[in-house]
Amino acid sequence: MIRQLDLDGLQERLAGTPLQDWAADLPGQLDRKFAAGHGDLARWGAAVDALPPLSAERIELAHGLSLDGPCDDATRAALKTALQGLIPWRKGPFELFGVHIDTEWRSDWKWARVAPHLDLAGRRVLDVGCGNGYYLWRMLGAGADSVVGVDPNWLFLCQFLALKRFLPELPAWHLPLALEELPERLEGFDTVFSMGVLYHRRSPIDHLFALKDCLRKDGELVLETLVVEGDAQQVLVPEDRYAQMRNVWFLPSVPALELWLRRAGFADVRCVDVSFTSVEEQRSTEWMRFQSLPDFLDPSDHSRTIEGLPAPARAVLIARKP
Repeated sequence: MIRQLDLDGLQERLAGTPLQDWAADLPGQLDRKFAAGHGDLARWGAAVDALPPLSAERIELAHGLSLDGPCDDATRAALKTALQGLIPWRKGPFELFGVHIDTEWRSDWKWARVAPHLDLAGRRVLDVGCGNGYYLWRMLGAGADSVVGVDPNWLFLCQFLALKRFLPELPAWHLPLALEELPERLEGFDTVFSMGVLYHRRSPIDHLFALKDCLRKDGELVLETLVVEGDAQQVLVPEDRYAQMRNVWFLPSVPALELWLRRAGFADVRCVDVSFTSVEEQRSTEWMRFQSLPDFLDPSDHSRTIEGLPAPARAVLIARKP
């Protein structure tokens, strides 16, 4: 499966950039990762290998994510069966040759809130915690020169590789790595995204410093995370779970998050969007059959979580590395 990552293509793309040496070291690092592997990796890899050979004659990445081309009913049924072998699908949706992957998240809604505030034309982009890579494709649709996503989840990698089967020439790469596995002071990306990651970090300020280290001078950070209302000293630390999630540590107010970013050395910090997550934006579907947001909110008051805490609100902040 490591061959499907197209590390040769990534190395060619990054030749002559500050990321060249890192790219040269990736094959060895990923060989070691794949040697450790995951118990379900063979099954998920088999699902990717079962995808029928289809050619995408119409590719839409700017206004959604859809691929289309010649595909008869039998082939479409085989495609759907293979893709269902990669359930649960969390980020999306995807329209693939007549198969609609109705993912848990309407990630296109989030992208519609974020994208108007960005100029990705010609930029080299890193997406930290990229999930299955949905946003990587949308970033290319917004004009990015190349996109690299890192996420240690093996299922998400296989979901990305399923899309990559039909888009082999596009400059998008998903690496099964955590941010902590990248070299210090890479300083080679024009734009770095961290969306839906900060609240899972036990040390959020360290996360901001690590993101800054990935950026070149004057590079741009796009940060999206859960927030609460309040002043610059307001931070919610859940006692145990938040919306049934155990690994939620810090939910700052927007002013507190702006302060954190400035303390981490960012400039031109601005909040461009705050929105409450609705049960239409995150819910169970045929492609993600487990519990979802409607199960995590107070059934009689959707402004509170089932634990009695403020319901999920998400802010998007943009900042520059001086």
